[in-house]
Amino acid sequence: MLKRKMKNAQRSQEIINIFLKNGFSHVLFRLGLTDRKFSSTDEKADLNLYHVGKKLRTALEQLGPTFVKLGQIASGRRDLVPEEIAVELEKLQDHVEAFPIAHVRDIIEQQLEGTIEELFQEFDEVPLASASIGQVHKARLISGDMVAVKVQRPNIQRQVDTDLAILHDLAGFLENNMDWAKTYHLRDLIYEFSHSMREELDYQLEARNAERIARQFAKVREIQVPRVYEEYSTRIVLTTELITGIKVSDTEQLDAEGYDRQILAERIAHSMLSQVMEHGFFHGDPHPGNIFVTPGNVIYYVDFGMVGQLSKETTYHFVSLMLALQKGNIERVIDIFSDMDLLHEDTNTEALYRDLQIIQRKYYETSLTDLKLGDVFMEIFSIAYRHHIRLPNDVAILSKVILTLEGVLGKLDPSFSIMKAIEPYSRRLVLKRFDPRYVIENSWDTLIKNAEIAAELPSDIKKAIKTVQKGKVDLDIGLKESHIIFRRFDKIANRLSFSIVLLAFSILMVGLIVGSAIAGQTAMFFRLPLIEVGSIIATLMFAYLLFSIVRSGRI
Repeated sequence: MLKRKMKNAQRSQEIINIFLKNGFSHVLFRLGLTDRKFSSTDEKADLNLYHVGKKLRTALEQLGPTFVKLGQIASGRRDLVPEEIAVELEKLQDHVEAFPIAHVRDIIEQQLEGTIEELFQEFDEVPLASASIGQVHKARLISGDMVAVKVQRPNIQRQVDTDLAILHDLAGFLENNMDWAKTYHLRDLIYEFSHSMREELDYQLEARNAERIARQFAKVREIQVPRVYEEYSTRIVLTTELITGIKVSDTEQLDAEGYDRQILAERIAHSMLSQVMEHGFFHGDPHPGNIFVTPGNVIYYVDFGMVGQLSKETTYHFVSLMLALQKGNIERVIDIFSDMDLLHEDTNTEALYRDLQIIQRKYYETSLTDLKLGDVFMEIFSIAYRHHIRLPNDVAILSKVILTLEGVLGKLDPSFSIMKAIEPYSRRLVLKRFDPRYVIENSWDTLIKNAEIAAELPSDIKKAIKTVQKGKVDLDIGLKESHIIFRRFDKIANRLSFSIVLLAFSILMVGLIVGSAIAGQTAMFFRLPLIEVGSIIATLMFAYLLFSIVRSGRI
């Protein structure tokens, strides 16, 4: 433990020194990490965020892989980072000097339990690519298959663990001392980043990600994922099929070899949208270096270290948000934010409404062909930043994927509209919400959850009353926007009452049916068959209840 703390202290000092060298002395002082004597008065005058972004990018590149990845992720979080700084962080380079072949040999032979000569017919000592986490070598297996062997850098795991421990300690310190850190839940953000970083260091997980996405396109010949050779792969060595196609960004070579760029754009867009909106599991970094084109306009996706995953609810909220923005329904946008639990007690909804109206005026009834989804995301992220609204991590990953994808597609086919491509997927998703099987399945789950809540309610109320009677509760009631709160309580109470009435009516109907069956005759009331009339009424009530639940978007 002492040794680890000493190592962390040494690395912490190294991090501070690099930030000092790059002109962040005043920032470090304001954060309480250095003394005033290290603070530069000249630095205070430099309030140009673009210049700050350049210096920050340089510092992160000098600090190594953990901080490069942190900067790359931060570049996509426009809800947390000013746009001027985010633009600079997008330029972070993940290409570093290759490590010696002797280390490559040692790692492979230890991990795969055999010599290079025993494992491969050929092994190219010059790497195809070198990044901060690992590097890739071309090789030929004994079977004759050409493969790409990705090898993790020596001791990278230990270095990342040290950096993550420092970031966790720093986030805790800042949350305890800075209001902005508490507002943005900085510790949670670092936890999410740590989880993502550790996943990227696990090549076995990357192999499973690749296989999972490959299964999505098992019946689609035009979309391919390189085969993983599991017997030649471990947690820090990954061997896959070697892809020798053309990078999707190399439009000159694509044109020279006769590829159809419009078809390529359509296949890339629909394959990514299928991953996101039909499967909820998608490639998290589809930049041009990770997409290759092979004969027959076949698309190959590579590098699945970063993936995104969306729940059905999040996907539905995303689609609803796009539709609401296009129709100019600002109230619906705010409702969606509320449904996603993005608004907090300090959110000024009136100011938020005014800012959203700016987007509404810009995009209302804009043709889908002319609407750029990346621009819409940037507007929403900018508003979120101003109102201290922290978007969920999966939405942030999705937004970065959309931005990257629009850049790739724009170069292939400038006339291609990703918003237009989303339309059929959105329509199918909305219609699916009204599919009887989907409604019944989700309504049953909702009924069970509500029944559990209702069963526990008397006990919870009793506990709450006891707590209040003991004087252990301080009440701080704010009446700001109370009408909204009370209106929602009314809706909840009305829906619960309606459900109870429907349940009681259904029990009564069951009793009548059983009684009639035993008596062998139909129950009549004023010459009306009670069972038939009651069944119609119960069906209509049930249909209305389901419709109101579906319409609320809270299935």
